[in-house]
Amino acid sequence: MTYEAHRPKTGRAAGPGPRPLWRQRDFGVFWAAQTLSVLGDSFALIALPLLVLEATGSIARMGLLTAVGGAASVLAAVFAGAVVDRVDRRRLLIGCDLVRMLLYGLIPAVWLFGPQLWLLYAVLPLCEAVGMFFAVGYVTVVRGLVGTDRLTEANGRLNATAAAAGVLGPLCAGLVAAWSGPAAAIGVDAGSFGVSAGCLLLVRFTARAADDAPRKRPGLWGDLRTGVGFLYRQPVLRALTALLFGFSFLTLGLNDLVIYHLKHDLGHDDHTVGVVMAAGALGTITGALLVARVRRRLGFGRTWTGAVAVCGLAFAGLGLVREASAVALLSAAFLACVGMAGTCSMSLRQEVTPEHLLGRVTAAFWTLHYAAAPLGAAVLTWAAQRRGTAPVALVAGACCVLIALAGLFTPIRRFGRPAPRRRTRW
Repeated sequence: MTYEAHRPKTGRAAGPGPRPLWRQRDFGVFWAAQTLSVLGDSFALIALPLLVLEATGSIARMGLLTAVGGAASVLAAVFAGAVVDRVDRRRLLIGCDLVRMLLYGLIPAVWLFGPQLWLLYAVLPLCEAVGMFFAVGYVTVVRGLVGTDRLTEANGRLNATAAAAGVLGPLCAGLVAAWSGPAAAIGVDAGSFGVSAGCLLLVRFTARAADDAPRKRPGLWGDLRTGVGFLYRQPVLRALTALLFGFSFLTLGLNDLVIYHLKHDLGHDDHTVGVVMAAGALGTITGALLVARVRRRLGFGRTWTGAVAVCGLAFAGLGLVREASAVALLSAAFLACVGMAGTCSMSLRQEVTPEHLLGRVTAAFWTLHYAAAPLGAAVLTWAAQRRGTAPVALVAGACCVLIALAGLFTPIRRFGRPAPRRRTRW
């Protein structure tokens, strides 16, 4: 069966003269739910490392928490695709939000009786695992809401407003942490997941076609092999998976590195950390809004490799600058390009993957390219504790640039080139 047979036949955005995305009710409500979910994540992104740093003063302990959470996410990704392709995706997304609301809500409740670091190492892996199921499910439902032809636009919009929440989240988290402590910020995080679940209750997702579900299902490991096999047969996805394996190893610990640099090296408070992280997140908005236009103009290959190269240059400079404003500027450049590269990658998978395989292919992609990231976060933060942030950031950034250069020698370079402009004859 050809890919065309798997394209949504009744998608509301697929016909002639589609309505603007913001006027499509179901996509709009889903858009709001995803934004709220990211708002909660952005609170945790600041509050959890601050809790560890407040209690221990160690960037290595921060990195260990990031590594434990990342390892749980990788393990969940092994099974997430098979589960997403088997169950009702709407119920799955709602359930994931409710579970995270309850788990994150435990932290401020327990913290009232004093710091309990063990709780963070128990709660974060569970939340990261549940978050992986949510992320895979989220990717699989977008095409049914907007149609294939508008995937890049829809993903760009989702990422842009999620980035706006990423700006507001760190800013508010920094303020709440400065006034009431990081544990209170995690309480706000828990509440945002509850509101997101309420929004998802109102969304009507497009039902999957009956022939999209195979009559005989393989086991979970068989499902993972199915996803890996599809990635291997697609030259561009195969190259992306390999290159992102190295990129994720180098960059998962970046957030811990920035927070430590601001508080330990530069001596700033929690409020400044929140402001800098929020300002940096503005870059994600810029990248998400520009990615569709840039990809149309430059093509997939140039957009992706160029974005990764700029990520590396920005990363290399983060440990060298001594002003908080410069840290914010470089963070914005890094996040803008991560957003552009990530949106291109996600849209490509959604475009070329048949509907009944989308969950398994997404899970396999994330499992493979994210597998070494937890170890990378631990190594990066351990090295920063021993050698300082400047040399570690410089080496990691240079390696990211090398990854972009390596992409020029793969099918990524030639894929999705813009069509040549036709000359008008007079």
